[in-house]
Parts: sequence; C-alpha cells; structure tokens
Amino acid sequence: MSDEIPTLWQIDVSHYSEKARWALAWKDVEHRRRSPVPGAHIAVALWLTRGAQYTFPVLRLDGRNVGDSTAIIAALEERFPEPPLYPADVAERRRALALEDHFDEELGPAIRQFAWHEFGRDRERFEALMRQAAPLALARFSAPNAAYARAYTALRFRAGDAAAAERNRDKVLAALDRLEAELGGGEYLVGSGFSVADLTAASLFYPLVRPAEGPLDPDVAGARGFEEFREPLRERRGFEWVAEMFRRHRKPARAAAAA
Repeated sequence: MSDEIPTLWQIDVSHYSEKARWALAWKDVEHRRRSPVPGAHIAVALWLTRGAQYTFPVLRLDGRNVGDSTAIIAALEERFPEPPLYPADVAERRRALALEDHFDEELGPAIRQFAWHEFGRDRERFEALMRQAAPLALARFSAPNAAYARAYTALRFRAGDAAAAERNRDKVLAALDRLEAELGGGEYLVGSGFSVADLTAASLFYPLVRPAEGPLDPDVAGARGFEEFREPLRERRGFEWVAEMFRRHRKPARAAAAA
C-alpha cells in the first residue's frame, strides 16, 4: 500500500463521477481531484489507463489507475472496507451488484443523452449551466463554452438526435419504475442498509432530482424541456427516495485539493 493521497480524475457535472465521489465520501477517503476540460479528458483517460478507458472517472489509488466507476468502488471496497458498500450476505451482495450493473447500463447513458439533448435546444440555460459547471478560469466565457459543449455533447453523446432522446426519455421512466419496484415497501434496495445499489441508483438519478447535496446548484434552472419532463415526477416515490438518499448519506467529501 502507498502513502500517496488518492487522486480522482473527474468531470464535475458527471453522474458517473458523482458515483465515485460519493463512494470516496462514504468511506471518508481524503483525496485530490483533477478536472480537465471535457473533451480533453478523453486523451487523459487513455493515457492514465494505458488505453483501457477513454472517459472519466479514473482513480489513482496505491500507485495504479483504476478506470470506470464500478471498478473504482470495487477497489475502494478492498482498500477501505469500512464502512462497507457491499452487503456481507452473499445473496444480497449478488443482488446489489446486479442492480449496480443495471442502473449503470440502462439509466446512466439514457439520462445523460436526454438531458444534454434538451440543453442543446435551450441556449440561454445552457450558458447558465456553463457559468456554474465550467472550470473557474473558463466560467466567464459562458457563451463560447456553451457552443463548445453543444458541439462536444452532440458528437460524444448524440445529443442532437431527437429520436434517441425520445427513446432515452422512456428508458429514464422505465428505470424509475424499476427503482420503485425493487424498493417495494423497504427503505433500501437491498437488505436493511445503504449499499452500492442505493449509491448507484441515487447518483445516476441526480440530474433528474437535482438534490441540494449533489454537484449542481439546485437553483440553476435545467433546460426547459427537461424541467417539463421532471415536474410531474416530483411526487413519485422514486424521486423522493433519491432526494432522501442524498440527505441521509451524501456527506461532504474530504478532498485534499482541487484543480
């Protein structure tokens, strides 16, 4: 094991980066953060992982670089086992990991493409988002940043594809249905305590719920089309559950430095 402080390479607004940040916070791991300009981060991720991973998050831990939020949590669970994110019971652990995989694959890409699609149609609110989300040195250039972000998200996430956005809108609703079905009458997705399943679902739903403890200021308005989508969902149990998970379990991370 190394005495080197872990470093999280991340994108501030990314829900997958939020998943990794939350795991670090849950385990109270002091760490540094690095946030290259989105787009440039692809080259950084490829360099850090020797071509294995082309996007963030990437965590440098004990002298090795771990890409992908699921692999990061697995590495943290091994290195910092307390408090655990994996249930002790074998069957419950299997179910928690299956739910992590489900929300990673079915919700994460869908909500990202749909949200960026709606921001691409709302220039004014896209610029407001850039004023908050861009690195400090670039934040005052919100209009050029927004133009760059629209071009980048259109290329990287097919944000300009209206048909894909409609399909992904339905996938987000299906994921909310699945969340509520898995919860049943319980407080948590697996067993009687907070686990990787809860952390994953809540992290990846944060763009919909916009909790105060999340990475975005809830007072910064979302794209109008996305706000129209989320407004009738506020009374859903799954929506309220995500907010409750953030309130209960998303303590501030112990970040040593940011750049």
